[in-house]
Amino acid sequence: MCQLLGMNCNIPTDICFSFEGFRKRGGLTDHHADGWGIGFFEGPGCRLFLDWQSSSTSPVAELVRNYPIKSTNVIAHIRKATVGNITLANTHPFLRELWGRYWLFAHNGDLKTLPALVNERFMPVGNTDSEHAFCWMLQQLASRFEKEPPPAQLHVALRELATTLSQHGSFNFLLSDGEWLAAHCSTHLHYLVRQAPFGQAHLVDQDVSVDFHSLTTPADRVAMIATQPLTDNEQWTQIQPGELVIFRDGEPIFC
Repeated sequence: MCQLLGMNCNIPTDICFSFEGFRKRGGLTDHHADGWGIGFFEGPGCRLFLDWQSSSTSPVAELVRNYPIKSTNVIAHIRKATVGNITLANTHPFLRELWGRYWLFAHNGDLKTLPALVNERFMPVGNTDSEHAFCWMLQQLASRFEKEPPPAQLHVALRELATTLSQHGSFNFLLSDGEWLAAHCSTHLHYLVRQAPFGQAHLVDQDVSVDFHSLTTPADRVAMIATQPLTDNEQWTQIQPGELVIFRDGEPIFC
């Protein structure tokens, strides 16, 4: 299976510390070595980095590690291929436009069957179950709503679609339109919220620590979401199977 990493915060923040530990799982401390990707929302734009090489050895991952891009919504993925070849086209996150906004999606799991795609507006480029599911979700949203609905209505629809797809197999995913980040759990997904008073964090996958107190202000708030906890001295909360959590401004809202 693959692994997911997400960040949602109330002010633009870099993800360098968490990404340093996460990328090691792509072939060094774990076996997710079949490609990786990361997307950063910057206003209405999205900066996307993808590589079919393992994240622990990829020169592109090294560039990202040393490039403190600041964003309020970030989604990253390291892949262990189960469906689809090891190619750039099958590398998450996947990016599409809906209602004049970019949508970014990454999936961890294995969908045994897939609902049919009903039109050609959203079509997969690669041959993964993940991209097919993403296209199906966007098709369903576009058919239900001519324009972007109010957040509460949209979140209800997302929960319904996630529940439907979960009936086809395991469906852990992260999804963002740049304003919020949705996390759906089928099996394993965890989160934590860093806010004042900030302390020190230590990575699980590498002997690296950071003192967030020296890097933040009392008003900062950052939510981190990961398949498995990235640090061993912070309190991570497990999202329960079947739950959809919406993160906005670094705060979780359960749907």
